[in-house]
Amino acid sequence: EEHAQREDTQHDFGRNIIPEALSTLKVFAYPFTDVQTRVQHYWRDVGTVDAFYEANMELVHVNPELNIYDEQWPIWTYQRQYPPAKFVLDEDGRRGMAVNSVVSGGCIISGAHVNQSLLFSNVRIDERSYVERSVIFPDVRIGAGCTVKRAIIDSAGIVPPGLQIGVDREEDARRFYISENGVVLVTREMLSKLRQ
Repeated sequence: EEHAQREDTQHDFGRNIIPEALSTLKVFAYPFTDVQTRVQHYWRDVGTVDAFYEANMELVHVNPELNIYDEQWPIWTYQRQYPPAKFVLDEDGRRGMAVNSVVSGGCIISGAHVNQSLLFSNVRIDERSYVERSVIFPDVRIGAGCTVKRAIIDSAGIVPPGLQIGVDREEDARRFYISENGVVLVTREMLSKLRQ
C-alpha cells in the first residue's frame, strides 16, 4: 500500500518493487530453473493489463504450462469454502453452460453461456448472457442479456442487464479502459458510474 501511494515509481515488480525490496528487506526467492535437470519453471511477468490477461487465459488451455491441478506442486492459499459451481436452466437461449473455461466454487451460471473464460469464486451470470475469453474476478454479478468479450472485470463489479462489453470499441473507450491489445478493463467504479 505504501508503494502504491508513491509517485516516484512505475510500480513495476521487475523495475521498482523487487530491486527496492532487495536493498531494504530480507528477501527469499524460488529457483525458476531446476538445478538438476536445467528445466525452466513457470514464470510470467504480469506487469501490464495485456500480460496479466494472457497469463490468465493460458489457464483455460487443455494443457497449460502452469498446471494448477499438479498435486506435486500445490498452490497453498486461503480461500473461503464455497459450494460447487452450478449451471442451471436448459432451454434454447437459456442454457447454463461453460466450455473450455475454469469456473471456481460458488459460481452460478443461470441460463448463460461461458466460453474460454476464467471465473473466480462467487460469480453470478444471469440468463441470455454470453461471456467469452474473459477474466471475471470474485463476487462479480453479470445481469441478464449481457455480452462480455475479451475483458477483465474487477471484483464485486455489477454489470447491469443488457450491457455490451468488448463489442463496440468506441463505446468501450468512453466507459472503460482498453489495453494496447484490445483487452477491456472494467473496474467497480466504472460500472457504478453507469448506474448514476
